[in-house]
Amino acid sequence: MEKSVIGTIGWIDLTVPNATEVKDFYANVTGWKPEPVNMGDYDDYNMTADGEPKAGVCHKQGGNKDIPSQWMIYINVANLKESREQCEKMGGKLLSDVKGAGAMGNYCFIEDPAGAVCALFEPS
Repeated sequence: MEKSVIGTIGWIDLTVPNATEVKDFYANVTGWKPEPVNMGDYDDYNMTADGEPKAGVCHKQGGNKDIPSQWMIYINVANLKESREQCEKMGGKLLSDVKGAGAMGNYCFIEDPAGAVCALFEPS
C-alpha cells in the first residue's frame, strides 16, 4: 500500500494513557508484534505484522496529550490548509492546530458534523 496516495488512509494509531499495557493487549489479541519507538523519555509502539508497521499505540502525553483515546485514522490530503478551510465551511470543527510529523508531513485533528473524529495528513 502506498502510504502517501491522496484520499487514502495512510496510518492508524491509538493514543491512550496506558500504551504499554494496551500494546500487550493488541499483541495477544491480534498477533501484532510491538516495536518500541523512542520518544525521548518513553517509548511509543509500532505494531507490526511480517516485520512491517501496521498501526501505532501511543502514550497520551507530550504532543499527544489532547488526542482522543480512540483508533485514529490519518487521511492523506493534497493541501492541509484547504482541507481545514473546507472542514469548517462544511460544518466540521478543527480540534487541533497543524502539527508536524518531521520529514513525513503535517497533520491536524478534525471532527465532522456528525461528531466523528479523524486526522488529516499532508504528506511531504
